[in-house]
Amino acid sequence: MSTLSQVAALAAEATDTAADDLKNANAATGAGFAYGLAAIGPGIGIGYLVGQAVQAMARQPESAGQVQTTMFLGIAFTEALALIGFVVFILLKFV
Repeated sequence: MSTLSQVAALAAEATDTAADDLKNANAATGAGFAYGLAAIGPGIGIGYLVGQAVQAMARQPESAGQVQTTMFLGIAFTEALALIGFVVFILLKFV
């Protein structure tokens, strides 16, 4: 094998490695961006939900137990959206 063909083989291998690294970097960036967007909505939703629940409990303290139960159910359903976003993040990252 000549020196020129060896250099060409090494260059081709380096190009393949660089392409794989670029693909992995793009996948990680996309997955991180997707999870960041997926976490914004539930964060805003939970903040709004808790704020309105506190306001309702302040206005009618006798119904605080029912409002609190409903608030925790709403938080659980809203947090499920963030967990779905995390699953998508994992799928994009490792598949």
